[in-house]
This record gives sequence, C-alpha cells and structure tokens, in this order.
Amino acid sequence: MAEELNPSAKGLAWVVAVSMGYGHQRTAYPLRDLSPDGHFINANNYKGMPERDRARWETIRKFYEFISRLKFSSWVGRLAFGIFDHFQEIISFYPRTKNEKPTLDLKMVFRWLKDGWGKDLIDKLKIRPIPLIATFSVPAFMAEYFNYPGEIYCVVSDTDISRAWVSLEPEKSRIKYLAPTQRVVERLKSYGVKGENIFLTGYPLPKENIGLENEIVKADLSHRLLNLDPKGTYCREFMPLIQSYVGNQSKTPSHILTLLLSIGGAGAQKEMAATIVESLKNKIKNKEIKVALSAGTKKEVRNYFESEIGEFGLGGELEKGVSIIWDEDLETYFKKFDKALRAADILWTKPSELSFYSALGLPIIIASPIGSQEDFNREWILRLGAGTDQKNPEYIDEWLFDLLDDGWFAGAAMMGYIEAEKRGAFNIGKIIGEK
Repeated sequence: MAEELNPSAKGLAWVVAVSMGYGHQRTAYPLRDLSPDGHFINANNYKGMPERDRARWETIRKFYEFISRLKFSSWVGRLAFGIFDHFQEIISFYPRTKNEKPTLDLKMVFRWLKDGWGKDLIDKLKIRPIPLIATFSVPAFMAEYFNYPGEIYCVVSDTDISRAWVSLEPEKSRIKYLAPTQRVVERLKSYGVKGENIFLTGYPLPKENIGLENEIVKADLSHRLLNLDPKGTYCREFMPLIQSYVGNQSKTPSHILTLLLSIGGAGAQKEMAATIVESLKNKIKNKEIKVALSAGTKKEVRNYFESEIGEFGLGGELEKGVSIIWDEDLETYFKKFDKALRAADILWTKPSELSFYSALGLPIIIASPIGSQEDFNREWILRLGAGTDQKNPEYIDEWLFDLLDDGWFAGAAMMGYIEAEKRGAFNIGKIIGEK
C-alpha cells in the first residue's frame, strides 16, 4: 500500500526506505517512532509519485528479485548470478585501498538523478525540512542531489559495504552515515567519506525486544539459555559470565524449544524450510520442538507452507507445533515477527540484515548467502562465534540436537549478546534528538 506523506504531522525525522526485499524496510521499522505519524516512507511507493519514477524503481525491484532466484536455479542461473555479483562485490579489506572508483550501478543512479528521478519525493519532503534518515543509499543520494535543506543520514544495513553506498564525490558529500560496525566505519573512510560524517551506532534492532535498560532482552535470554543447554553443559561452566551479563538465570523456560526459519523475501528458499519441517515432524508431534515459519507478506508462500504441513501430517499442529508468521500489511508482519523472536531460541536465516539479530542472544544457523554483502555478513557472524553454517536440512533431527546437548547454541547465544551492539535504534534516536 502506498504511504501518504503528511508534512504537518509531528516527528523528529523523515524515515525513508525502499520496498525491495525486506531488508531496508526492516531497518526502518525500529526507527518509525521518529517519523511523522509513526510510519516510514517507501521512496518507491508513496501516494502521488510520478509514474516515471515508479517505473524505474520497478525495474530495479524486479531485477533484484529475479537475480535472487537465479542462484537457486540451474548452473546457468548460478553463473549469471555470479557475473552480476562480481560487478557489485565488496572488495577484500586487505590490502587497504582508498578511493575505489564508482561502480557501474552507481553511475547509472546518478544518470537517472540528472534526469529528475526522485525530485518529486524530495520536493514534497522539503516542505518540512527535518532530518532525513534513509535506510538505503539511493534516497540519500536523491536528497543531496536535489538540495534537501535538512540534514541527511544514511543507515547502513550490512556488516560491510560496497562502493555503491557512497556518492560519486564522497569527500564533498554532506551525507552522514550511521554505521553498524567498526568495519563499516573504516570502509567508509577508505571510500573518501569524511570522518566527521560517520557515526558508529550499531544496527537498529526493535526496541520492543530490548527494553529501555535491556531488561526485556535479558529476561528473554535467561529463559532461552535453558532450552539451548538442556544438559547444563555450558551454564555450569560459564555461570559467572551469564550472571555478569544477564543476571540470575531463570529456573524454568517460558516455552518449548523453538526454531524460527526466516526465508528470503523472494521466497527462494521455501523448499528448504519444508524439508526442515518434514525432518522434524516426529519431534514436533512429541512436543520436543516447535517450528515458526516466516512467510513475510507473500500469500503464495504462506499457502505453500500450509500445504506442505498438511502433507507431513502436521495440519493439526498449526499454531501449536508449527506456526506461520505472515500478514498482508508489512508493518503488521514486522510486529508479528518481532514478537515471535522473543519466543524463539534459534534463528535460521540467510546472512542478511537479520545477522545483527544475534545481538538479541539468538544463535544463528546460516543459510546460503545471496550476494557479496551476505558473504561478509556470514564471516562477521562466524567471527563473533554467534552462529554456524547450516548442515544438511534432511538430518536436522540429528545434528541440531547434538549441538544442543553440547551446549554449543547456548555459547553462541551469549557471544552474540555480548559482542554485537544491541542499542542501535536508541543510539540513532539520540543523534537525531540532539540536533
């Protein structure tokens, strides 16, 4: 649904995302309380936008979804995806380089800007020149190119970024970057962004899952550790560490062991999710585990899950042993997903922006990366010790429970909680509120 811009509503900042997959909108969702009417704006879908602008965004969106599916098709598709990914890849950080040349897709964006792409959106937002927070680089470029009078911020949604996130002449740009990791800070500097325009904030996680003083995330992790360490292997050895960071541990879990599967927005991995449920069907029936399937806003993905669950003889387990997280309205879906995270113990996802959710004390099973940025996100998770690469989904009923008995998942939950920044949304709010 197209969002209506309301310049007269109260708010500290415009929060601008794009609807291509869920990543940039998921990044905007925890910041919605800063924006007029409490909603973020989609730069590619707002009321009254020129059809020419919409058509260009649609070209990008359709290509994005098409190229995402290619990797999971034939070898020809994988080859085509590899060629595409080569032109947008993030180069190795070492040896250190500076001022990498603009990418082809970045040059295309600025050609379209020269032709007026995005001017209508920025002209509408100029009516109330409060700070503008973009969760994708292109709306930030639009704001700068068309002389938006307020401050311009860009939230980075990956652990490392390509040159495409930075303007053609970064040393002259006034865009301020809100970086989730120290690596992003260093990468931005290497691209020529001035240090004064870079803020290390952490990624904006949902405040509802954290609490003003981290009280919510601590309570959830305290319960979760009981499910992740059923034999007490980890907790016996590291109880002082747990008490130091989480507090006194809960005596009983608040729910049965729960695995949350979040597939890509394009539905490219739904078959794998079905395989996982089939492998776990006996343990689901015996109430040893619950599986939550995230279908996003795609009705066809929800219907596919319902059909497969019925085929496995689990139709009666819907909402009890197997639940589906879905809603036609995106913000309602995000609300449901964030609520489901609190009752989840393990998150199985490709290493997208959800990599940062390891900071909630959720160990991650890493599905196959799609694209260069997800390769870097995977490395970040592994380096923290907050997750592991997926093993054969057909035998998850064996290897998942071996890792649980070893206490490995409990250790990964603690590493993510300790090492990754949790308070990005609060930190960004402070920066905006100080202006």
